[in-house]
Amino acid sequence: MNSTHPTPGKRVPTSLAALALDVREGTIRQWARRGKLTRYGTPRQALYDLNELAALVAGETAEANGA
Repeated sequence: MNSTHPTPGKRVPTSLAALALDVREGTIRQWARRGKLTRYGTPRQALYDLNELAALVAGETAEANGA
């Protein structure tokens, strides 16, 4: 098993990803376009990995605390 890649987590639609991060759905879409988040799913249904969302929150919390 390759330890450099995080274990994939449950994937959720845009609305739940936005709810998990307490941001607007448009923000999630923008982050995906900019490469900050990976977009999974089909052209009609975007899905986002919960583990990736948690890592994003942890990284932003560390930045805000000056780490």
